[in-house]
Amino acid sequence: MSDKLFIFDTTLRDGEQVPGCQLNTVEKIQVARQLEALGVDVIEAGFPISSPGDFNSVIEISKAVTWPTICALTRAVQKDIDVAAEALQFAKRKRIHTGIGTSDPHIKYKFNSNREEIIERAVAAVKYARKYVDDVEFYAEDAGRTDNEYLARVVEAVIKAGATVVNIPDTTGYCLPGEYGAKIKYLMEHVNGIHNAIISTHCHNDLGMATANTMAGVLNGARQVEVTINGIGERAGNTSLEEVAMIIKCHKDIEIETNINTQKIYPTSRMVSSLMNMPVQPNKAIVGRNAFAHSSGIHQDGVLKNVQTYEIIDPHDVGIDDNSIVLTARSGRAALKNRLSVLGVQLDQEKLDKVYEEFLKLADKKKDINDDDILVLAGANRTQNHRIKLEYLQVTSGVGVRSVASLGLNISGEKFEAAASGNGPVDAAIKALKRIIDRHMTLKEFTIQAISKGSDDMGKVHMQVEYDNHIYYGFGANTDIIAASVEAYIDCINKFKE
Repeated sequence: MSDKLFIFDTTLRDGEQVPGCQLNTVEKIQVARQLEALGVDVIEAGFPISSPGDFNSVIEISKAVTWPTICALTRAVQKDIDVAAEALQFAKRKRIHTGIGTSDPHIKYKFNSNREEIIERAVAAVKYARKYVDDVEFYAEDAGRTDNEYLARVVEAVIKAGATVVNIPDTTGYCLPGEYGAKIKYLMEHVNGIHNAIISTHCHNDLGMATANTMAGVLNGARQVEVTINGIGERAGNTSLEEVAMIIKCHKDIEIETNINTQKIYPTSRMVSSLMNMPVQPNKAIVGRNAFAHSSGIHQDGVLKNVQTYEIIDPHDVGIDDNSIVLTARSGRAALKNRLSVLGVQLDQEKLDKVYEEFLKLADKKKDINDDDILVLAGANRTQNHRIKLEYLQVTSGVGVRSVASLGLNISGEKFEAAASGNGPVDAAIKALKRIIDRHMTLKEFTIQAISKGSDDMGKVHMQVEYDNHIYYGFGANTDIIAASVEAYIDCINKFKE
């Protein structure tokens, strides 16, 4: 009989800590419902005490989903735990995730404390959380750099105090797979009462070993993995949900199973990428654009003879449908609604009508509409309430001439126009924009997402703009890359703190 591996998704907490990837509450609910459809066991919905937005998101996500456990993060502080318990009041299944750093650097420099006091604080936090909920997870922050003997003492103490899950994070992504696997094995063999709790992995990808470390932990006894969609997360990211799920599916000899409906993986990946304005790298395992592409002649020959020569995964198993309906200007609302549904997006009739209008405009400009285009259209309403909107843009550019741009803005209902020249069409357009928005702004980063199909595809632009010693992140999408660039810049300006 196969063991059950619990999937703990922290896309909405750890994943959302990526600069520029913040979601509003409506978007978080959309992702949470998709995670429920995917089969995730636990959704870490936020860190309630960190902000009113996080607190409200945990409340609303708790109302929106049915069977996954909703988890709220805290420090080992009573006030944090009080606020988390309040945020979880509507959850059908609720978990408080509390913890403290256990490595010597954390104990000495972060807490100015000692090992015995840290154990006391850990036990007190778990006992306090158990007053609110029956399901308490404890995290030993920086467990990857905590010596095993002391870590075993901490784990034993918190399990005795009532922890139902104990998280062993490789917070810095430093461990080697053998080292991390040995750490989990040591705990399984040396902690009295270890079988009264589930041991969890939480691995970061700073050295590119998050998935390898996670699987090493699973093979040595961990039965929960903490993961994110597309592997997003602060710094180099977290363990990818899709990678762990497909490793388990492909390696049946491991005799471990999950609740994940793998055919929902690809649409979930696209949704998160679109809503968080974070492109998936083309060579990303499982969900990258090139994950099932073959350019080598030898590979192509082998695949044509039998796909199993070079493919260990059937693309259909992760939700990539080669036979999906192609959307064009002749497609109706029903076809658009169906494709959105496949991608995990449910719209009411009013919103569907608005998206369909924008869909027709886009379909007139390009031959075929892909999933990324549809998701961008579905999420376009986020800019409808912006104070500053682009009314029109005209650019003259060429070889041997200086580029000139004129544009019009609508700022809170008032119209403004300006023109400027520059050393390229984007430079000219942004200079014209700055003549209207007269502030000291510096463009720090300008990224164009790779075009995947043809010259008529939507260009997706990500920007970082510095203003008043703060960095703001913006996103724009348009078949005209210059327009997308201006829209991304305006998106940044709309986020400025006055």
